[in-house]
Amino acid sequence: MAAVTATAALSLLTACGTSGPSSASSSKGLTMWALTDQTILKESVDAYNKDHPDEKITLRLFANDDYKQKLRVAFGANQAPDLFFNWGGGVLDDYVKAGKVSAVTDAQVDLLRFTPSVMRSATFDDRVYGVPANGLAPVVLYYNKKVLKAAGVEAPKTYAELLAAVKKLKGDGVTPMSLAANSKWPTLMYLEYLLDREGGSQVFDTIAGGDVSGWKDAAVTKANQDLQDLAKAGAFGDNASSVSYDQGASTALLYTGKAGMELMGTWEYANIVKAAPDFAKKDLGYVAFPSLSGGKGDPKSIVGNPSNFLSLNSKSKNKSAALTYLKKYVMNSDQIDAYLSSGSVPPVNSLDSKLANVKSDDKKWLTFVYQLVQNSPDFTLSWDQALPSDQADPLLTNVDKSFLRQIKPEEFGTNMSEAAQ
Repeated sequence: MAAVTATAALSLLTACGTSGPSSASSSKGLTMWALTDQTILKESVDAYNKDHPDEKITLRLFANDDYKQKLRVAFGANQAPDLFFNWGGGVLDDYVKAGKVSAVTDAQVDLLRFTPSVMRSATFDDRVYGVPANGLAPVVLYYNKKVLKAAGVEAPKTYAELLAAVKKLKGDGVTPMSLAANSKWPTLMYLEYLLDREGGSQVFDTIAGGDVSGWKDAAVTKANQDLQDLAKAGAFGDNASSVSYDQGASTALLYTGKAGMELMGTWEYANIVKAAPDFAKKDLGYVAFPSLSGGKGDPKSIVGNPSNFLSLNSKSKNKSAALTYLKKYVMNSDQIDAYLSSGSVPPVNSLDSKLANVKSDDKKWLTFVYQLVQNSPDFTLSWDQALPSDQADPLLTNVDKSFLRQIKPEEFGTNMSEAAQ
């Protein structure tokens, strides 16, 4: 999830400006780059191409890590596509500051249909630079109903209840919370929520806004203390640092009953349904991250990935066609239905009637996610995406060090403020 440094990224954006072809954009049709797993996005491109046979979109799909590097190089060589898939946040802002992205307006792409909290991740200086291109992905707390019942605990709604559940589950010989700490970014989810509940969303907003002194806020230190206390209490078992997320091991711990809970993004629901459909129907539960008594944060606030975005190359020769696609083919009625059918909630308003008509077993889950986002006063983008790209590596490194208690809680903020200089 980490990216190369901002300096390197911007050098790639500005280097080779006069060498090679002038642009990947041409007058023969649109070009678009995205990730290989964006099936519903591909369907929208097919629909557009069917209606526009003389100006088709040429879609290229890439693996995650390869894609990020190829996109940076393409922009540096003026060979970037008309439309490009991205994560919003600090990485998109790097391209915006380099003059590589065109802003879009409500009149052009009907921005008011999208969930307001989601749009923050693609909004800079009150201008919007992307259209949401896939489902909502807040981070939620999953739990195994059977395991919690056996331990005599309820799904935790408060942090005190979470700590009590950890103690009882550990006493029953169960790993309280499954964590793929080897991948680092799953550990970051805990720190994000702990800071949000402790100090409120404004603490990280200050940091993301460029004020590095925010890293030394007392709430940052307290959040790291809470993370370390959880680890010390055995919340994550003894082998979390050997577990990687991509191998599916942390997911399996939950549905096989070896762990009681797991904090993860909404994409985990589809993974569980695919791997253990019977468990998903009978024993899978989910709640929002618990509230914290005495904390300044709103318990309805959430963290995660609001959505991915499609952004428009400022050098595109096909802006009119691109805007037509973004307005009429992205998150239109057919695409919304496709997302709901796949167990994913699209980032649009007024879904109540469509949710009411869902007939599948996913209805409860979809309604939960939709209401979670709609009721949230703040949806904080994952820090490693929200921050400038040169801070992603130091962030994940220091999160891991804090989790392993290799640094003191206050050292996390000191290290990050130095990395952000």
